[in-house]
Amino acid sequence: MSKAASPRLASVDALRGLAVAAMLLVNNPGDWSHVYAPLEHASWHGCTPTDLIFPFFLFIVGVSLALSLGPRVEAGLPPAPLARGVLERALRIFVLGLVLHLLAWWLMNKPEFRLLGVLQRIGLCFALTGGVLLYCRARTQWLLLLALLGMHGALLLGGGTLDKAGSLAARVDSAVLGRFAYEWNGQSAFDPEGIVSTLGALCTCLLGLRAGEMLRRGRLMQLSLLGIAGLVLGYALTPWLPFNKQLWTSSFVLWTGGWACLTLALAHHLIDKRGWPALGRSFGVNAIAAYAGAWMCTVLLEGLGLMTPLYAWAFGGIQQGWGPEQASLAFALAFVAVWGGTVRLLDRRGVYIKV
Repeated sequence: MSKAASPRLASVDALRGLAVAAMLLVNNPGDWSHVYAPLEHASWHGCTPTDLIFPFFLFIVGVSLALSLGPRVEAGLPPAPLARGVLERALRIFVLGLVLHLLAWWLMNKPEFRLLGVLQRIGLCFALTGGVLLYCRARTQWLLLLALLGMHGALLLGGGTLDKAGSLAARVDSAVLGRFAYEWNGQSAFDPEGIVSTLGALCTCLLGLRAGEMLRRGRLMQLSLLGIAGLVLGYALTPWLPFNKQLWTSSFVLWTGGWACLTLALAHHLIDKRGWPALGRSFGVNAIAAYAGAWMCTVLLEGLGLMTPLYAWAFGGIQQGWGPEQASLAFALAFVAVWGGTVRLLDRRGVYIKV
């Protein structure tokens, strides 16, 4: 293997895949009125298991960049061509997010087109974190991460209240996004993947970048200590900055990042070192394609009016016999199983759809 080769760790693919599978699970209940509490996001402040999913994915984006680009930087490859590749991929991811939102706006008769979203946030964080890796040394990366965490927290605390209507995030989204935000009432807007909260999401990706460097160098003790420090510091900040995914507060970055570091260390030990099965790997090697495909499937079913009759036909018996929550969960699990079988088939045939 050359010094510029990209190491591929099954544990990273598995965690990425489990995050995508969890996204499909929580985004596709059969009945939104009867969802088990752990499978819902916190209404505002707080952190449920579901709130961990997107931060884990963005954390793995940073880890993957460290594993793929880190060796090339150390090998002395010029940064400009690498930066061009990062930006081109980030743009493709961003544009794919726009296309998916356009499809939803068209088929589901949504009143307004949403500009930002999950894939758009991934694309932005991918581009910025890749640039930091290529042009900043390790110490500068740490300093930048700490500075952004502090700045984001100061902006939220100094920019207004931490409720949705009075937050700085809402005012910026209203001024910049307006009717193109996720929520728009004709006067004010708010987007959970909006402009201000993207600063916190970038911190999560940068934390993943540093964790990926520790993983690449086999420093599992440092990685575990980083995870513990994140949990302690994140919890310590909650009296001033509560956990909040929609604002992506600094405490939320540290808390979710702490769990992600510990999970990554454990997965690497069990899968890469001890040979445990890499559950979720098939999702992980076709992550963006699986997410986009599942999105289009849901939009088509909803837009063509097939979702409700399909749910009643396939899961009505469970709803009557066991209850509406069980039927909703069964639909979500079946949806994940269908896409799990799809990506498993693609993996067995060596088909990997890269965006």
